[in-house]
Amino acid sequence: MSPNDLSNDIPVIAIDGPTASGKGTVAAGVAQALGWHILDSGAIYRLVALASMRREVAAGDEAALVELAGHLDIRFDVDGAWLDGECVADAIRQEAVGARASVIAALPEVRAALLARQRQFRQVPGLVADGRDMGTVVFPRAQLKVFLVAAAQARAERRYNQLKAKGISANLEDLLRDLMERDARDTGRKAAPLVPASDAMTLDSSAMTAAEVIAQVLSLYRARIAAAV
Repeated sequence: MSPNDLSNDIPVIAIDGPTASGKGTVAAGVAQALGWHILDSGAIYRLVALASMRREVAAGDEAALVELAGHLDIRFDVDGAWLDGECVADAIRQEAVGARASVIAALPEVRAALLARQRQFRQVPGLVADGRDMGTVVFPRAQLKVFLVAAAQARAERRYNQLKAKGISANLEDLLRDLMERDARDTGRKAAPLVPASDAMTLDSSAMTAAEVIAQVLSLYRARIAAAV
């Protein structure tokens, strides 16, 4: 484990949860409110997935994927994710890329290759990290851990509306089936399965707006800081 991860000098809020639970939107809102950095760990796996598709690397070729993951030119900014100098914010959100990312994320050696890279995002003044194993594996000593959940139907409808807003055609039933398949892969994989950390706060966003969830996370963090003083 990196020495930086054991330090409490740079605070981390870890937000984990299943596909389309709203964790990315919430993480971005919390980071903006606090003026912190943000890590979309799912985007890193999507970048590896997109690169593997473009370079014709098989989704099951773990050795080749590890090599690819270790040398990718990736970065994040206000415009989103960049791969080899190209903004691919929209490309990595395609359903085919997301499905491959879920398969790749189940490979232990790929996860290990990306672990140190994710921890490098922990910088002053703080980091909001969202994903599936932020609180359990990547930042086990995060100051606040949130496990964000929502009913499968609600998550599928959110994804459907997101795609429609971008002019991308989608079928709600197909999205729901795909989402449930991803849930099964994420919770059943041997490497860093999707489970809440033992000290995580679980929030159900099924009937909450993004603004309400962001406000709750900020409240939890401020209460945690106040209790530590």
